Amino acid sequence: MRKLEYIIDSDFAGRQVLAFLKAHGYSSRMIKDLKKNPHGIMIGNKKVTVLKQLRRGDKLTIYIKDPAQTSVLPVKLPIDIVYEDKDVIVCNKPAFMATHPSQGNFDNTLANALAYHFQQTGQQCAVRFVNRLDKNTSGLILAAKNAYASAVLSDDLRQKRIARTYLAFVEGCPEPEQGVIDAPIARQECTVIKRCVDFDRGAVAVTHYKVLCRGDFSLLRLWLETGRTHQIRVHMSYIGTPVAGDFLYGHEFSGGMQRHALHSASLEFYHPLTGEKMSFESDLPEDMVTIYKKQWGEYR
Repeated sequence: MRKLEYIIDSDFAGRQVLAFLKAHGYSSRMIKDLKKNPHGIMIGNKKVTVLKQLRRGDKLTIYIKDPAQTSVLPVKLPIDIVYEDKDVIVCNKPAFMATHPSQGNFDNTLANALAYHFQQTGQQCAVRFVNRLDKNTSGLILAAKNAYASAVLSDDLRQKRIARTYLAFVEGCPEPEQGVIDAPIARQECTVIKRCVDFDRGAVAVTHYKVLCRGDFSLLRLWLETGRTHQIRVHMSYIGTPVAGDFLYGHEFSGGMQRHALHSASLEFYHPLTGEKMSFESDLPEDMVTIYKKQWGEYR
């Protein structure tokens, strides 16, 4: 159970608890759950309703109780935890590991590994990923450890307050060497998995890119304004420079890659409780370093 405490200032004096909660990022579902919790909303040592009028100096305490994790099987798997506190956890996901369980990946995902980690450390946390990575994409991924952190971070993602930067090797080199791809993406007809650029049916998708090293396979830094499924892979293929090793949108094993050469290299967000700016970076994995060394020598 996560305990959050607030001292009411003059801005909310005379207003109801409900107004305070909504202003501080509590979702309607969370507020409904707090009402059901016998100790969900307290002022001092007294339980109150969301209609309670606040006074300046009141100590408002919120108890967030997470439901037991039942949908994800805890499995002991290697996990690279970059950062963890009471509210968030940042992991460095390896390639070839799915994020969530699905058909064919029931007990070998990052979610399974996190569920096991929470179980072994005595944390009653559901697995709530804020950003998503394809199975064969490596790098940084963020998860919230309680419903409140999840609500705040999910809203931050929608409001573009979470910055995600990727590194990729692509076939050839885009022209110009720095630009913006603004091309809507839709699910390709007659397939569940594949996406395509479609100006009639597609949802808005915007990708920024910059060439860092030019060659037969060029190294790009990319950052997203939107987060459509397979967005970088679809956009790179659309402009004629598919991600190396991308069998779905380009050419299998190009560059010697056994997977698409895409890595979530940096992640920046504001902590959902403290407001502190959090920044993390992840080095290129070895298979992508190999491409670099073949063209430009020692990687640094």
